[in-house]
Amino acid sequence: MPETIINIDYVARVEGQGALNLIIAHDGKVKNVEFRIFEPPRFFESFLIGRKYDEVMELASRICGICPVAHQITALRAIENALKINPSQQTKDLRKLTAISAHIQSNVLSMYFLSLPDLMGYESIIPMAKQHPDIIKRGLKLKKLGNDITDLIGGRAVHPVTMIVDGFSSLPSKNKLQDIRKRLLDAKQEALDTVDLFANLEIPDFHRKCEHVAISDPHNYAINKGQFRSTESLDCDEMHYRDVILERQKPYSTALHSFMKHRDSFMVGPLPRLNINFNQLSTDAKTAAKNSGIRFPNYNPFISHLARAIELVHDIDESIELIDRIPLKEEKKNIVCNAGFGAAITEAPRGSLYHSYELDNNGIVRGVDIVPPTAHNVNNIEKDMIEFVQTMHDSPVDEITLKCEMLIRAYDPCISCSAH
Repeated sequence: MPETIINIDYVARVEGQGALNLIIAHDGKVKNVEFRIFEPPRFFESFLIGRKYDEVMELASRICGICPVAHQITALRAIENALKINPSQQTKDLRKLTAISAHIQSNVLSMYFLSLPDLMGYESIIPMAKQHPDIIKRGLKLKKLGNDITDLIGGRAVHPVTMIVDGFSSLPSKNKLQDIRKRLLDAKQEALDTVDLFANLEIPDFHRKCEHVAISDPHNYAINKGQFRSTESLDCDEMHYRDVILERQKPYSTALHSFMKHRDSFMVGPLPRLNINFNQLSTDAKTAAKNSGIRFPNYNPFISHLARAIELVHDIDESIELIDRIPLKEEKKNIVCNAGFGAAITEAPRGSLYHSYELDNNGIVRGVDIVPPTAHNVNNIEKDMIEFVQTMHDSPVDEITLKCEMLIRAYDPCISCSAH
């Protein structure tokens, strides 16, 4: 049997420009795998140097049009850590509500519009919509809810403008937040229906035990702050991230490949979050997870779709709690510039996101380090691909090709973020 060569010149239904090259030997072993990210590098780390501390969050949000909220909040928290600022509880709660809104819109986009066609046997969303209009309408309604929450708090749905160092430049209307609360209550059943949908779709039976990593907090489902923890005993403060996470350059990729010091690749994203933080989910989200019939922790990367759906239930529950407790009062800010180093790790929809900044006495940025979720995951995607392909090497080439693309889409890579 000759070698099988698979070249996917452009992976469809992911954000950004990526390709996949595979060589499968006659015995079914993968001789070579390259998840080739060829999008040009965008040099955000370089052009943030020399900017003032209060410009960073605006510029960092431009790294991505899908997850600008995550980059903005991570940049803000890293700058505040450098300046030794501890924002008010109201600021933390409003930021968390904004971060959750971004998770809702991004995870719904991934589930309903990027991956669902694969799982329901369609080439794209267009033919699927003709046969299943109710499903598509539900996805659009849920995504609009996430967009509208971001818009209300942040001033716009993409690249919000109200989040600033130590607070907000303006606060949302109480009446409009109550309108959002009603919509969240109405959306709860649609979130539960989303769990049912993804729990009952056929997915590849593929499990690979690897290290799963996410931030974690014993008191809440961590998104904006927590310890950097893993299923393999990692427990690291965000300020010491670089003591444990290193990177390699690959000649075929503009995204650096992350790996754990003295260990190997690891996975970040909704499935690792669920595996590590299951007990912090809302009661209804935990019930939905148990009713799905899937046991957690779970190491099938295709379960990531279901993990996003379970998170959607939790996100709606926590959003309602946050709206009920945020006082929405004007607050004073007192910022003093001093030299310092600050780092922050948050959970973007696609997984753990790291920013760090070195400031001088004038609050000018002198050093930058940014690692997006996809830069964390690309190494692990290739490791998964090697074992996954070996489970189906006797299958037709077209089937292997489709399932390889499905594996990549299960990670929901944001390639433009990784090539900054």
